[in-house]
Amino acid sequence: MAHENHAASMTKTLPAELGAPLLIDAWQTRALMVGGIFAVVAAVLALLDHSIDHVLRAWVLGLVLTFGWAVGGLALLMVQYCSGGKWGLLLRRPLEAMSRTLPLIFVYWVVVVIFMKKLYIWAAVTDVGAALKSGWINEAQAHAIEFKRPMLNPTAFIITGIVCFAIWGFYVWRLNALGIERDSDSLSNTPFWIKKLENISGPGIVVYSLTMSAAVIYWVMSMDPTWYSSVYGLLFLVGQGYSVLALSILVSISLSRAEPFRTLLRTTEQHDLGKFTLAFVMLNIYLAFSQFLIIWSGNLPEEIPWYLDRIRGHWGIIITLDFVFHWLIPFTLLLSRDLKRNKKRLVRVCQWMLFAKAFDLFWLIEPNFKDAARNLHFSFGILEYIAVPAAMVAFWVAFFCMQLKSRPLVQTNDPHLAEILEPEHVHA
Repeated sequence: MAHENHAASMTKTLPAELGAPLLIDAWQTRALMVGGIFAVVAAVLALLDHSIDHVLRAWVLGLVLTFGWAVGGLALLMVQYCSGGKWGLLLRRPLEAMSRTLPLIFVYWVVVVIFMKKLYIWAAVTDVGAALKSGWINEAQAHAIEFKRPMLNPTAFIITGIVCFAIWGFYVWRLNALGIERDSDSLSNTPFWIKKLENISGPGIVVYSLTMSAAVIYWVMSMDPTWYSSVYGLLFLVGQGYSVLALSILVSISLSRAEPFRTLLRTTEQHDLGKFTLAFVMLNIYLAFSQFLIIWSGNLPEEIPWYLDRIRGHWGIIITLDFVFHWLIPFTLLLSRDLKRNKKRLVRVCQWMLFAKAFDLFWLIEPNFKDAARNLHFSFGILEYIAVPAAMVAFWVAFFCMQLKSRPLVQTNDPHLAEILEPEHVHA
């Protein structure tokens, strides 16, 4: 009885002000400054390189990275509605804000559409026979372009992209609108909202998986028309979970420097999020290595060139670093219970994971091009892979901050709110 009374006396109280703290304004201002600086750096590098080719390649990296946060945030929001759990109370508003950055991702994608012929050889080649005779493409590329022409053509690229954005936009609008409606309802009506959101999110996860796979096949995989993989979309799906969770933890811990997250973010939930992230780290390397092992052991001449382009010509250094950065370091560190419960250390790991994700995308994108396949070399253009994505991410962060400020950070009629306000030892 004494223990219960002591626990009750220690129960935290939700702050009266649930809006975004002022520190988000500082984040937004800093992001805009960083974005402007790196945009200038990217322009200077393009002048030194005498080409915009690497600017466009790096632009695709920035597109895919920020797209992963916007649409991946939407997907994780739907997963939370289907699974429940206290972690949803912490991440729901940040995930909603991530999903509402979709208009900026659409603008990024439009740039890719405009310069499609500089990025995708199938879009630039109109006469396959003439291109083959001139040596512009090889026989494998000619066969793949001709065979895949019903899918790999500019019209299909644009229509598929617009349809995907329309579908994602619908789910963003619907889930965010229902979130606001739920806020204005009473706690007693919670079962209705749980059922309603589950019914939308369950099919939504399936739709997301299909549309996201279609998008990355067009945006990244088709840069090499000869390449195909049955798990390519799944690799990106898991990779989005990997990076979205890292970003979400980073945002949550950063917000805990002020109310209301200072009251809400307990060590218990922080530890749980760290374990959730570790699961995605393990699944990520499992899928990537399984694909590599199956293709490499099969040793089929139509499959292994994609990996040879990314291993030979000093690219072996990059794939080794990718393995270390993308999997070994996060996996080793996240095994530690103490690290997952330490805010400062967990933030450093999450920052590293976001960098590792960008590094992995560089390894996926750059070797698709003739001048870079099996030929890793330094140029001013290569530095665009730092400047351009940094500018795009910074502008995305500024837009994300604007969205985050537009709503209260806590959903007060969530049934888990009372539990998350309890002292951490109350159920021990």
